[in-house]
Amino acid sequence: MGLARKDWGLLVAIGMVIGLALLADPQRTYWVNPQESAVDIVRQVTMLGLFAMGSALVIIAGGIDLSSGSVIAFSGTICATLMLVLAPEAMESPRDPQVSLAVMAAAIAGTIVVGFLVGSLHAWLITVVGLPPFVATLASLVGLRSLARAIIPQVTEAITGRASNQIQIFDSRFRYLANSVWIPFVVFVVLAIVLSFLLGRTVIGRHLYALGGNEEAARLSGIRTDRLKWLAYSISAMLSSVAGIFFIGEQSVADPQVLGMGYELNAIAAAVVGGCSLQGGVGTIPGTVLGCVFLRTVMDGIAKVIKRGADVYEGCIVGILVVLAVAMSQFRQTSGQRREMLPDALGWVMIPTLALLGGAISTFLIGPRWGLAVAAILASGLLGTKVRELAQARQS
Repeated sequence: MGLARKDWGLLVAIGMVIGLALLADPQRTYWVNPQESAVDIVRQVTMLGLFAMGSALVIIAGGIDLSSGSVIAFSGTICATLMLVLAPEAMESPRDPQVSLAVMAAAIAGTIVVGFLVGSLHAWLITVVGLPPFVATLASLVGLRSLARAIIPQVTEAITGRASNQIQIFDSRFRYLANSVWIPFVVFVVLAIVLSFLLGRTVIGRHLYALGGNEEAARLSGIRTDRLKWLAYSISAMLSSVAGIFFIGEQSVADPQVLGMGYELNAIAAAVVGGCSLQGGVGTIPGTVLGCVFLRTVMDGIAKVIKRGADVYEGCIVGILVVLAVAMSQFRQTSGQRREMLPDALGWVMIPTLALLGGAISTFLIGPRWGLAVAAILASGLLGTKVRELAQARQS
């Protein structure tokens, strides 16, 4: 599948972000160490893209998956637990006794099967029980992480005689799976090609778009919508399981308390920024991949500029990008309709609110002077918009 017009726009935006970061970074990191910077971005894009593609598939099918982060934590826990149960001596020793390849293969396969079962549970709750996708996956968001945190102390106490809240990964070959960079990247590229082909070149892909566009019409036309939802949610959960395996390899520990925390928003953000509509029926895998690249490039660029504490602003950045992407999508859909941005009394309240919010963010990211300037510019621009809307209302 070729790139759509909005995908080319994302490529331009990525180039602009890199250029701005290069100008704002006093150490010129992108210019001085281009290879190191590229490898770091590729690593981050790969890890995000693995489960973001699953979220995109569900969104295209007209659903939503809020459980990605918890499935990552749960899957990482299951993988480490299986290796500990199957090879306790090798897992406990930080020295040479290594986990056998057979044990690693069994743990990885078991983890992916667990991901399939989690996705099947989501599909059953949505199609048979009748829960909204938001509620079904929200339950997993809360429950799976808690279950993972309960499993580890029980298993570690039973196997080693002492309870622990995490399982350390000492095996260098398992850690190499993630730390090599190229292995996760190859897996990511292969999965992206397969999913892109599935959506763009197969009957199942056309049916998934039809399901997301109008579920009732799809059902009346003979499409087996329940099985399509099963497929979408199962693929999403299995991709999160694959990401969970790589994450515990990268971090050398399975710690469900922090692993994958908040990643579900990052996945949805990457899909939405990449062109997926939360209303369903719109989106592509290449667009989602570019959404991942844009998201990680923005975060990496801010980290290069701020240096310290950049991760503090990650949630704020993701939230802003999601709001902007969805807002732009809504405006495209209603481009022919007259719409007030600051209606009635709510509009007057939003003028200082948005100005203060923009100024506060700019203050922490750039500096107090820039914060005041941004707040003043936003306030004057919003006030001008409100005045124009009032004038148009009087004329009509």
